[in-house]
Amino acid sequence: MGSLTLSIFCGLLGISYFPIWAQRVYIAGEAVVPVANCDVKEYNSNPKEHLKLKEYISYWREHIKKSYRSPRGCLYLKDWHLHRAFLEQDVYTTPIYFSSDWLNEYWDAISVDDYRFVYMGPKGSWTPFHADVFRSYSWSANICGKKKWLVFPPGQEEFLRDRHGHLPFDITAPDLKKSNLYPRYAQSSPPVEIIQEAGEIVFIPSGWHHQVYNLEDTISINHNWVNGCNVAIMWSFLQDELAAVQREIREWRDSMEDWHLQCQVLMKSYTGIDYKEFYNFLKIIAENRIYVLENHHSEEDASKHSYRAAISGLGMLHAVFDLKRTAKVLTSLNANEEFKKLNPETLSPPPQALLHRLKAAIDTALL
Repeated sequence: MGSLTLSIFCGLLGISYFPIWAQRVYIAGEAVVPVANCDVKEYNSNPKEHLKLKEYISYWREHIKKSYRSPRGCLYLKDWHLHRAFLEQDVYTTPIYFSSDWLNEYWDAISVDDYRFVYMGPKGSWTPFHADVFRSYSWSANICGKKKWLVFPPGQEEFLRDRHGHLPFDITAPDLKKSNLYPRYAQSSPPVEIIQEAGEIVFIPSGWHHQVYNLEDTISINHNWVNGCNVAIMWSFLQDELAAVQREIREWRDSMEDWHLQCQVLMKSYTGIDYKEFYNFLKIIAENRIYVLENHHSEEDASKHSYRAAISGLGMLHAVFDLKRTAKVLTSLNANEEFKKLNPETLSPPPQALLHRLKAAIDTALL
């Protein structure tokens, strides 16, 4: 548990902690955080508002005092980018098992976003049924409290779709048992149920749909992440997403100028990434590992770049493994007909040049 997170937790409970953290708690309390109303459904999710952290904590305390009832509903602080908000603070350290994290490596490199979140919510708060962004992995560490996870292996979600093909908001809703609404529900298997205690970490593999409940007042740290073991799944997901967009607007294929470009724009607005950005993602991952392999004797230089230092820490063979997986997906992307329509030769460097450099780095490293 990081010092700042611990300070917030102690401040929440009204516990006197070491005075050295007082200023940090005050600064964190002024932070604006996203808060979802778990009692309201809006477009298959919960509507969100933004509050100062200290206002949310005041609500939480009052919610507890009133036996977990409030006219404001059950509010859940979720998807708070605490790491990004306090870059200079030593908030927490990612466990080494999850440190090969291409997703956050890339978004940190372009300084746009990240996929590290803090969740804080009272007993009874919950997250509706979903699978994680880009079909990434996720890990969730309970700082305090207890969660219940309902988890479905890939493919089981197909039995949970309604007659229109939509996934449910709440997989415990009684309506799922109505065959006229959910015709394949009877074919589904029960979910894997996990009870997560304080101090435990849950790992969710790619494509496993899940629904999560806070059984107690709970604070957790959550990351979405991709690496060499599931980047091919991410690429497959993006191809499926583009195909879905193309089906939706196929009637305008002949009349819409640059229809294929519009499909990419719509795909990015829905998923958060398009094919060109996916190429840039692969490029940055490859370049970091090529740098480490070419400069593995220069530990001081690598230490100036946190991700290159982390890659060095995982070892040269791990860097080679990453490059091999990157090369495989990049080869598939470069051969993709939809990618070819985006004039990839104008990218810097062109995909073929990057592939050549990448394979040369692998060959040299294995000599």
